[in-house]
Amino acid sequence: MKRREFISLIGGSAAVWPFAVRAQQPGRLRRIGVLIGFAESDPAVQSWLGAFRGTLAKLGWTEGSNLRIEVRWAGDDPDRMKTFAKELVDLRPDAILSVTTPVTGALIRETQTIPIVIVTVADPISSGFVANLGRPGGNLSGFALYEPSMGGKWLELLKQIAPGVTRMALLFNPATTVPVKFYMSSIEAAASSFAIQAHTAPVHAKDEIEGVIATLAGNPGAGLIVMPDLFNTVNRDLIIAMAARYRVPAIYFFRSFADSGGLISYGPDFAEQYPQAAEYIDRILKGEKPGDLPIQMPIKVPLIINLKTSKALGLDVPVHLLQLAHEIIE
Repeated sequence: MKRREFISLIGGSAAVWPFAVRAQQPGRLRRIGVLIGFAESDPAVQSWLGAFRGTLAKLGWTEGSNLRIEVRWAGDDPDRMKTFAKELVDLRPDAILSVTTPVTGALIRETQTIPIVIVTVADPISSGFVANLGRPGGNLSGFALYEPSMGGKWLELLKQIAPGVTRMALLFNPATTVPVKFYMSSIEAAASSFAIQAHTAPVHAKDEIEGVIATLAGNPGAGLIVMPDLFNTVNRDLIIAMAARYRVPAIYFFRSFADSGGLISYGPDFAEQYPQAAEYIDRILKGEKPGDLPIQMPIKVPLIINLKTSKALGLDVPVHLLQLAHEIIE
C-alpha cells in the first residue's frame, strides 16, 4: 500500500541531459568496468545493473557499437574484490562503476587515475575515499547513502514500533562495513534520551549470526539494529529468519529487508543511484573530471513497515508511524 511518493530532483539528472544523441561518440570504442560487491544471483542487483545499462543506452552509448561493459561480481569476498579490482584496472577502462564500500576501497588501492563512480557506498568521507563531498577532487565521485544522524533515527524508530525494547545490539561485520563509529554519536545520544542500552554485536562469518541473535534474545527487552553492511545484505534472509525465530524486533537499513519479511526498514532507495551513476559516467566520457562532480547524498529516505511481521511479533504499530510510512506491507 503506497502511503507517500516523493519526487526528487537530483543534480546531474537526466532532465539536465535530455538529448541522448549528444552521447554518440565517433571513433574508438569506450570501455567501462563494473565491480559489484553483491552476489550475481541477487535479482534486485541485476535490476539495478539493468537500469544502469538502460540509462547509458538512452544517452546514446550502445554496447557492441561505441561501448563495452566489463562486469565482475565479487560478492562479499574481500579476496575476490582485490583480484577483480586489479583485473579491471589492468584493462585500462575509461571509467569504473564501483558498487559498495569495500569494493571502492579495493579499487582505490589499484588506481588513482581511472575515473571511479561510486554507488551503494555508506560514507566516502569516513571511509577515507575523499575529504570533501562538494568537490571531491582526484578520480572519484558518485552517490553516497548515509550520514551520521541515521544511527539515532534507526534507534528511535525501533523504540517507537517496539516500546518494550530496552537493549539494542548493532549487528555488523567489521571487515565489510563502514566504521560503526561513524554512527555512534547519534546512536548514543538517542539511546540516552530513550533510556536504552546500545552495544555493538560484531560477527565475522555467516555461522555466527544465529548465536549473536540467540544470545541477545536470552534476556527481555532485546532489539536489533542491522547496520549498513555488505555482509548483512548478502545474508539478509538468514538475519530476518533468526530475528523471527527468536522474536527479536529489528530495524534494517534497506527496503529489501522489509520486502523479505523484516519488521521495519529506513534507508535510501539504492535503485535510484544507478541511473544517476550512468549520467555521471556519460559526463566523464564527454570530458568532465570526476573530481569536479559533487558526491551526492539521497533526498528520499523511505520508511517501510511490514505489518505481517509486526503482528507475528505481537506489536501494535503506532498510528503516527503508519502515517509516516512510505509503504506498508500487509
